[in-house]
Amino acid sequence: MIQSMFRKKSIDKIAADYAQSESRQGLHKSLSLFDLTSLGIAAIIGAGIFSTIGSAAFNGGPGVTTLFVITAVTCGFSALCYAEFASRVPISGSAYTYAYVTFGEVIAWIIGWALILEYAIGNIVVAISWSGYFNNLLHAAHIHLPAWLTVSYDSIKDDYASALLLVQNGVLSNQADRALRFAYDTYTQAPVVFGFRLIINLPAFMIVCLVTWLAYIGIKESKRSANAMVLFKVAVILFVILIGFFFVDTTNWTPFMPNGFTGVLAGVSAVFYAYIGFDAISTTAEECKNPQRDLPRAMVYALFICTVLYILIALVLTGMVHYTELKVPDPLAYVFEKVGLNKISYLISVSAVVATTSVMLVFQLGQPRIWMSMSRDGLLPARFARVHPRYQTPAFATLITGLLAAVPALFISGTIVTDLTSIGTLFAFVIVCIGVLLLPARNVKAEKKFVLPVVNGQFLVPALFIVFVYLFRERISETLSNIGSASHQEWLFLVFVMIACAASFVTFMRRLNVIPVIGALSCLYLMIEIPAVSWLWFFVWMLIGLCIYFVYSRRKSLLNRA
Repeated sequence: MIQSMFRKKSIDKIAADYAQSESRQGLHKSLSLFDLTSLGIAAIIGAGIFSTIGSAAFNGGPGVTTLFVITAVTCGFSALCYAEFASRVPISGSAYTYAYVTFGEVIAWIIGWALILEYAIGNIVVAISWSGYFNNLLHAAHIHLPAWLTVSYDSIKDDYASALLLVQNGVLSNQADRALRFAYDTYTQAPVVFGFRLIINLPAFMIVCLVTWLAYIGIKESKRSANAMVLFKVAVILFVILIGFFFVDTTNWTPFMPNGFTGVLAGVSAVFYAYIGFDAISTTAEECKNPQRDLPRAMVYALFICTVLYILIALVLTGMVHYTELKVPDPLAYVFEKVGLNKISYLISVSAVVATTSVMLVFQLGQPRIWMSMSRDGLLPARFARVHPRYQTPAFATLITGLLAAVPALFISGTIVTDLTSIGTLFAFVIVCIGVLLLPARNVKAEKKFVLPVVNGQFLVPALFIVFVYLFRERISETLSNIGSASHQEWLFLVFVMIACAASFVTFMRRLNVIPVIGALSCLYLMIEIPAVSWLWFFVWMLIGLCIYFVYSRRKSLLNRA
């Protein structure tokens, strides 16, 4: 049984199947290097740059720019590992397929299940964020939807409970906290259906439906939409940077790290969330004109372009106002309102709507292709692998994944699931980085595809570990001194230190490539900074996935039939 769980797919067999698929009808091959880079930028630049960047700047001050560089380097290592796999395994499936090649079936299933979580939850979060921006635009145009159609009950229930208590005590006034008044008015004005108050986020539902329709009718239409949206939002961001620098007060950049490096690291989750998505383009491998050449380049290009834009935006934000003012939902719009440029603030809101739409489009392209790959291998029902004869897209999988994102967007709050998106993504990054170390050697001179640079980490990785221990010596000492009362977060930190120590020893003994080793350890560190409660829900999701694997997928696997 154990042996069957870790059965692997051969790279040669995958390459042969890919070559054979090109001779029969499959997914439409229309993506160029520009299209792939555009999709990467579309996936990365979204809610992060328009919202979460504010909280990161509030914690770290102008020094948050260093965190963008650190996170970019971390993602860069992962991107290089993805690129190595993409040049060898040119089919849809992303990290799921890569894990099938290196670790075996059960690990591939776990990764596929984690990616389903990433894309589904990610689209729900972004749809809810899109709804907020869209409603702000409607208000600016003096169009007002009923409040009970613009939010979910889950997002206002706590404020409503607090407001109800004030009403019962006769102290809720029109001048009360705006959130409490909004929650109370929304609940009391909502119609009653079958004994329940109808409070739903209709705009979030509608945008997921629209994006699903675009993904359903074809990759060509989707890429045109994504390219147009990317060109618009990048133009707006460059315009904002250019205008913003004229209003920068350099005294706001002093001190550069007002809360020290600890304050900078407090924004890890927010900053990493701004980078999620570059890996999604690897799911479109079968729709690329030249995947083995273009996919690796597109990932690196998209990551580099977005990092430059993020650093410039962070400098403008922390230069235009004092960093302590940036803990707001819409920091970019806020700073321009602060200096009296209300028209630019409105343009930013329009760009935010476009940016979040493009993110949803790329995620909705990615998720069905994960399902399709798992279905081809027999791990999911065969219907998910069917390609539409006219549109040449995984039609049934697209509709189902759209439905699974659209319906929850009606009812749940985005704040309860954001961390789950990050933990699922980072887990996939770790597996891909480790997987590269298990790949067979290549004849580099005979190939003209991307090849991961080899840098001997025998001494470099142990040296970096020693530097890490020195920098975090106080945290390590304090955690060990209070081991009995240490929080779950500190236990996770200690586990990471032990894993990093073991990885340094193995790297020294076996002279491993520094790029995948540092990539895996960097992503693992970001994972342990995510709240422990998110780990609990992640393990629950994984447990559900394993139950499905052992009950259905292991028996139905094509490798099992072979």
